[in-house]
Amino acid sequence: MRVLKTFAVSVMLTAALYGCSQSEAQAPAPSAPAVSVAVPLVQQVVDWDDFVGRFEATQTVDVRARVGGYVQQVHFRDGQYVRRGQLLFSLDPRPAQAALAAARAQLAQAQAQVDLARTELARSEALFASQAVSQAEVDQRRGAVLTAEAAIAGAQANVRARQLDLEFTRVTAPVSGTVSDRRIDAGNLVAGGSSAGDVLTTIVSAAPIYFVFEGSEALLLKYQRDARNGSAAPVRIRLQDEGEYRWSGTLDFTDNALDPASGTIRLRAVVANSDGFLKPGLFGHARVAGGTPYQAMLVPDAAIGTDQARKVVYVVAADGSVTPRPVVLGPLADGLRVIRSGIAPTDRVIVNGLQRVMPGQKVNPTVVRITPQPRTDQAPVTTAPPAATATAAGALPSGD
Repeated sequence: MRVLKTFAVSVMLTAALYGCSQSEAQAPAPSAPAVSVAVPLVQQVVDWDDFVGRFEATQTVDVRARVGGYVQQVHFRDGQYVRRGQLLFSLDPRPAQAALAAARAQLAQAQAQVDLARTELARSEALFASQAVSQAEVDQRRGAVLTAEAAIAGAQANVRARQLDLEFTRVTAPVSGTVSDRRIDAGNLVAGGSSAGDVLTTIVSAAPIYFVFEGSEALLLKYQRDARNGSAAPVRIRLQDEGEYRWSGTLDFTDNALDPASGTIRLRAVVANSDGFLKPGLFGHARVAGGTPYQAMLVPDAAIGTDQARKVVYVVAADGSVTPRPVVLGPLADGLRVIRSGIAPTDRVIVNGLQRVMPGQKVNPTVVRITPQPRTDQAPVTTAPPAATATAAGALPSGD
């Protein structure tokens, strides 16, 4: 009986093992994961440095009366565009006219004194020739002529000064630009002749306009070297409510010293503003070209993985096997990441399905085409340092 029981147990174990081997042999092998692959997009890009700043007028003028008086009339509308020399305010001219008339009367009196002095000098010189008067009297008459001529010069200068006072009763625009509102209404008495006088209004020039921002010492050195090579750094600017950098300018000024507290320096770009849309004080984001255009390889940020401290992309070989490649990243360009080194332009990089693959694993690749976002500049705009984590970017199915 014991022998029969042992035999039965052996038969059952053998049957169980055979059944397991049969089920394992019949189980299907795991299928290769499906991924999307694409060769890097190769095109010309430009590295841009990002800044934040504000617009400033190229000219800002406080309009003041150069003489005092009563304001008779205001000749502009608040906020309108005025041209240099355009009449803004009229002051009561009658006091200046009276002062000019008095100055002209003093000039006529001085002219009469000169005529009299010259006549007496001529008479004394004739008498001196016949020994009728002394040399001292002749010298005295000559001195009287010089004194009268000096008096007439002073009277003429007084006339010119009074003429200026009369002209200054017409307050005109010293520069072309947009005028603010009037600070003084007609009928008020204003003081003039000094910077402490009443401000009648202000004018800011409209075109061109400055964009002022702060830059680091490293950027200053780079821009100065570019300037020595004869290249002016182009600038692109967008406003608060704009998604594109639609305003163009040129870097034209750097301050003469760095701020020792912040280690930055003030830079300025000049921007065309022919329609006057840009106003002083507006806030904006600027990009300054950080170098000459160059050919670069670009892939979506979603194609970039992390291997400890390294950034990697996964390349699919002809047999479908996956190999990680360490890469050196650059900035963003048109929503794609610039790859400085680590891959070749012909490598097939996994752009979708990265989370489903392992190094050495075989995959089922589908070829797609990397397409950048629409751009407004002639060369793609690159921004910011490499991202710490991968983000999604566009990859479209290939039309091939």
